[in-house]
Parts: sequence; C-alpha cells; structure tokens
Amino acid sequence: MDIEADLIEFKVPVENNKTLFVWNILPKFSEAEIYNSLDEVFSKYGALYSVRVCRNAAVAEPGYYAIVKFYSAAQASKAQVTTNGKGIFQESPLKVRLCTKQNTTFQQRFTYLKSAKCQELANYYLGFNGWSNRIVTLKDISQTDEQENKDPALGTQTHNLKYGCVIELIFPNYGVCCRGVGVAEELFENDTDPLARLMKRGQVQKLAKERAMSDAFQKVLFVVLGNGKVAVECRFDPDKIVPDEELGSLIQVNDISWNQFEQGGEDDDILSELSFNVTHLQ
Repeated sequence: MDIEADLIEFKVPVENNKTLFVWNILPKFSEAEIYNSLDEVFSKYGALYSVRVCRNAAVAEPGYYAIVKFYSAAQASKAQVTTNGKGIFQESPLKVRLCTKQNTTFQQRFTYLKSAKCQELANYYLGFNGWSNRIVTLKDISQTDEQENKDPALGTQTHNLKYGCVIELIFPNYGVCCRGVGVAEELFENDTDPLARLMKRGQVQKLAKERAMSDAFQKVLFVVLGNGKVAVECRFDPDKIVPDEELGSLIQVNDISWNQFEQGGEDDDILSELSFNVTHLQ
C-alpha cells in the first residue's frame, strides 16, 4: 500500500529506513565507475544525500559494497524492493537491503544539512525558480572593546573577527517564508597583511551567510503527496518573530556553538555501527 504523503526534512538522514546497504559488487569496475553507476540508478527513485563506495574487508572476497542515503524513506523502500536481486550494471545480481544501526545514539544524532545540500534538495523538488533567498542583515559583531588575545609562546597578538547574518527564504508559489541566523568567527594576527585580512573577512562573511541559510532551511518541511505534488510548510514560533530593527540583538542572542558545521565529515558514517538484515536473502 502506497503512503499518501512523505515528509522531507532538511537534515542529514541517519534513519534506518532511509539508508540502503548494497553489496555483492564485483571488482570488475573502478570505485569511480561503481559510484557513477549507483548514483545514476538510485537517483531515479528520488533525491540522494550521498553514495559511498567501499572496498570489502581483507577477510572477505574481493569486491565492493556501498551505502546509499535517501532523504525520503518511501523512495528508499521503493528503490530497495526494485533493485534487490538485479544486476543493473553488472552480470551478477546485487543485494540491496535497508540498514539497521546497532548504536541507537548514532541514529538519534542530529546534524545540520549544509547550505549547498539544502539548495540542492530545494532545487530537486521546487526547481531553480521555486524559491529564493535574501540577506536581511549581515553585521560585524566583533567585540571592538575586547582585550586582545596574546599567544605567550609566539609573542603575537590576535583579533577576533566575527560576523552575524540573517537570511530569509521565500517560497512565492506557496506564500510562505522563514528566516535563519548564522554566526561565524575567525582569529587573525594583528600584523596580518591587509589583503589577507580582507580575504579572511570575506570568508567569514560567506560562512555566516551559509550557516544562516542552513538554519533557515531547518524550519522548512516539504510534504510530497502521492501524486507528486509538493506542499511547503515553514515551522516557526510566532512569539519569536523579531522586527528588522531588532535583528542585531537577535544575532548576538543566537551566538551559539556551531560545532556541527565544523565536523568536516558530515556525511561520514561510522561504518562499524552499520549492520544489515540478511534474513530471507536467497
């Protein structure tokens, strides 16, 4: 029985029912060729978060396995049923199963979806003209009266450069919009070359904008209906709506830790925590 609607959230998919484990991949092709083949096959079923191809362990037969992540549980399920036992791009049939995770804390972990991934997902469902964004404010919130930090080992003094940004997402065909806040900071030495300092300022501004966009997308929910139509909802607390003239205070209040963005491998699964159910496999 087909589900009537599927919910698409802008976060890194870690759920069991959105992750496929593909194995019995022959060592006939290179990792790049296998990646391209899997991406082409599974992207036909829906938007993919990632495709990872790994070589089998030394104790196993030569070959590869892959982990394919969907944003949609329904699309992952359909892909699993359709592709399991089919050769697709090789003579020997592939084995495809939904993953299970032994570590429940790993499954419950929430990680922000980076700005580029958010835009990619929005474009997939709405098209390039289905949404837009605007910078409401981009503000230097560095503490000008802050005491300079001195590294006793190097004898150098550093300044803290910090920017805050508010971005608004607009979905014109749905009559909804929402905002997100992002903060980025960087230390630089007082004797830094002016050109290098200018470039670093641009990098901090760019990162603040990316984080604000990612934060805004966390409030967005796509409802994909059975007929393929998409409804867009923006989840926000009406009590937290702030007038534009008060956005500077909002940025500083929301100066939270962004460690989730610093985890360079946001799409790096802990493979040791993944397992799969091979019951009923022929």
